[in-house]
Amino acid sequence: MKYNYDPPVVIKNIFRNWKWNTSNKKVLFTFDDGPITENTIKILDELETSKVKTIFFCVGNNIIKNPELVNEILDRGHEIGNHTMNHKLITNLSAQEFSFELDTFNQLMKERFNYSVKYFRPPHGRFDLITSKKLKERNLINVMWSLLTRDYKNDFNLVKFAVDNYLKKNSIIVLHDSLKSKNIILDSIKYTLERVNKNGFEIGEPAECLK
Repeated sequence: MKYNYDPPVVIKNIFRNWKWNTSNKKVLFTFDDGPITENTIKILDELETSKVKTIFFCVGNNIIKNPELVNEILDRGHEIGNHTMNHKLITNLSAQEFSFELDTFNQLMKERFNYSVKYFRPPHGRFDLITSKKLKERNLINVMWSLLTRDYKNDFNLVKFAVDNYLKKNSIIVLHDSLKSKNIILDSIKYTLERVNKNGFEIGEPAECLK
């Protein structure tokens, strides 16, 4: 079903202030759930080889476990986005609990890395009406997607299907910096890049793609 890869237009229209596609008709890569020792460096190396800049939507607890990987992400010129402290479904949280997830993450990045977070993505892509209010209060930009590769299924053929059918010149692509995707992540990145180039699309950087 298309909506497994690209959210329905009606949802995009209701939440039109969120970023579902890039604003400059360039493709943006994003990675969720890291950083982890098993995956992050090899992703960074592949991105560096391909001269791609991205946003890593990190989980706060993984940042605490792997601060050296956070430094590596930032040193290589990538952005870090708020993916909450504990990767909980925010629709199951009270307003106070959701605020804690947001604020603790942002404080962690500021205090330990002197980094001001600009972007947010909800775990599992789940959100509700209070999400907009909470993000607006914190000047966070909610970055959703128009191409979910489903690489977390650990099936490279599924990634190829997603990219072949739903890649557009203004796609925001979701890949995962996680144990679930680690066996296929490099092939997934390379294949997506090949398809971007074959289609004559351009790859953009976060700041220009999310104006």
